[in-house]
Formats: sequence, structure tokens, C-alpha cells
Amino acid sequence: MASGSAAAAPAPAVVAVAVAVAAALLLALCGSTEAHTQFGAYNKTCPQAEDIVFKEMTAAVAKSPGLAGSLLRLFSVDCFVGGCEGSILLDSTASNTAEKDSPLNKGLRGYDVVDAIKAKLEAACPGVVSCADVLALAARDSVRITKGPYIPIPTGREDGNRSSAADVAPNTPKPDASVADLIAFFGKFNLTAKDLAVLSGAHTIGRAHCSAFSSRIYNFTASNNVSDPTLDANYTASLRGRCAAGDLTTLVDLDPSSGTTFDLGYYRGVAARRGLLSTDGALLLNGDTSAYVMRQGNATATAEFFADFAASFVNMSKIGALTHHKGQIRRHCSAVNPPSASSLAPVTMSAHAAVLLASSLVSIVALALVL
Repeated sequence: MASGSAAAAPAPAVVAVAVAVAAALLLALCGSTEAHTQFGAYNKTCPQAEDIVFKEMTAAVAKSPGLAGSLLRLFSVDCFVGGCEGSILLDSTASNTAEKDSPLNKGLRGYDVVDAIKAKLEAACPGVVSCADVLALAARDSVRITKGPYIPIPTGREDGNRSSAADVAPNTPKPDASVADLIAFFGKFNLTAKDLAVLSGAHTIGRAHCSAFSSRIYNFTASNNVSDPTLDANYTASLRGRCAAGDLTTLVDLDPSSGTTFDLGYYRGVAARRGLLSTDGALLLNGDTSAYVMRQGNATATAEFFADFAASFVNMSKIGALTHHKGQIRRHCSAVNPPSASSLAPVTMSAHAAVLLASSLVSIVALALVL
């Protein structure tokens, strides 16, 4: 046996085992990691991303105040149909009718704003910020710009590559849905009756076409010209003055008292039987949702509502989010990326995963050398 202080070189088999263990550890790590978003996902890769979104949204809302409510609604529709992965932004193709072209989504607006923001981000940080995150941040900033709370939200969503109009109806509450139906619908996404009451507060900056509520002010029953008796009579008369029977184009504020300010006006309206949509009025027919509406309707400060809305908004923003290479980063929000050599590869390793593997290999091989 050789003497001296130098250690014998490790057998090739030992090194091979060390490498295999490192690879197995990495595979276990990747396999056990749940998809998730994170706060500040672009801090290093595109640190100006959120500032760009806010600047563009501020300019867009200044030109057209109604866009704030439109972007907020567009985001919620995206999240409830297939998850917050930007599928609502995809255009139809010759072989597929996309979500945005479903009859139920014909009133949605804001696509051009998202496209404009995405173009700015692509110029600053090509291929980094997803369309799903652009929409999430734009919706978040809609609240802030209209004097609502600033809501820190996690980012890092990836974009889906599928959008089908057939998915819309099964994942959209009916216009005349009961409060029980609405609570059950929210429950499918681990959202509560409180979340329903809180997120409905987004209607404080929204607008709706006359066609969305005409059945409440005309022909509510089989008899002609009968209105919904749960609506305040004076409000009904006012709505009839705005919307003639059969009007499909006129837009009406969901919160008639302050339709461009994120405040408690919506709850005050609903509490006074002036909820524009049937689903707004339905909130008064459940103990939990009614209690929340009445509490906010009588509140003198927005603190509780703002805190609740921030929490519920973040909960909604996590629905079905794609991360960890389960989606893509679209270069244009209206179309999926064309296939590329890298996207066709069976395994895609992130830089972070590569660092983990390298570190594991170095550590384990070093240990093997010592042994």
C-alpha cells in the first residue's frame, strides 16, 4: 500500500455514482416543485417592467377613463376561463374560434392597450414579460389609477397556447345567476362568498351595455313593460331614460354615483337597491354577502374594503397560473409563438436549475474526492 499524505484518486465508479446522485437530486427537486408565481419576478430580468406598465396604463386611462374598468374585467374573464394565462388575448384562427370571439365576450375591451404595453416591454426586455403578467399588472394598475389601493401582486406567469370559445360558457356565470350559483362558481376556484362580495366591488369603476340589464327594466316577467321589483323605482326610471328597449350599444356606469373612482359608491348603490346587474342585486339575498354589502355601504372609510380587495384580487390572480416552463412567453399577445428548435426540445432547463445542478455536481464530486 502506498504511503504518504496524498489521497488516492477516487475510482471512476465513485465519480459516476456522485454524478448520478446529483442528477437524481435535481430531478426530485424539479418534480416536487409546485408551480407558483412570486413577488418581484422581473426584478433582475426586467426591473423596469412594472413602471412601464403603470406609465402606459396612466396614459391610456387619461385618454379613456372607461378603460380602467375594461382592463379589470378583461383580467377576471381571463382568470375564470382556463386560468390567468392570457388565453383571452389570443386571436381566432382559420381552424379555431378563440375565447375573445365568444358571443359572451363581445363587449370586452382593452386588447389594444395590452398590445401597446407589450410592445413597450418587448423593446425594453425582449421575450421576458408574459402577456398574462401584462394583463394582471394592467388590471392591478387600473385600481391604483382610479384612486383605489396599490396592490402588490406576484408575477412570473407564463402564457397559455390554447384558447377556445367553447370554454367560455361553462366557465361564465349566467347573467341571471342566483347568489347560490355565484357562490358555487367561486367555490370551484377556492374563492369564498366573501371573495364574491369583495370582487364584485370592482364594479365601482365598470360599465355595462344596456343589453346586459334590459331584462330588468323591460319585460322582467311575461307581461310587457314590467320591471324588476327589487330595483329602486326611481333608478329604473333613470335607466329607461338612458336605454331604450332593444338598445345594444349604450354604456351605463355600474356605479352611477362615481363611475370612474374606485370607492364605496358601488356598495352604497347596491344597498339602496340600485345594483345595475342582476348579479349585483343578488348579493342582497345571502346572509354573508348582504352583510358585507351593507357594512361597506354604510362605511365612512375605505380601509377595510381596500384591504379585502387587495387580498381577494391576489387570490384571483393565482388561478391556473402557468409557471416553470408549462407555458411560453409570447412575443405578441394575440398569437402563440411559432415553433422553434428550443421549444421542441423534450426538456428545457432554466438558468436557476442549471446553477443548482452545477452546484450539486461540484459539491458531491468534491465530497467523493475527499472520500
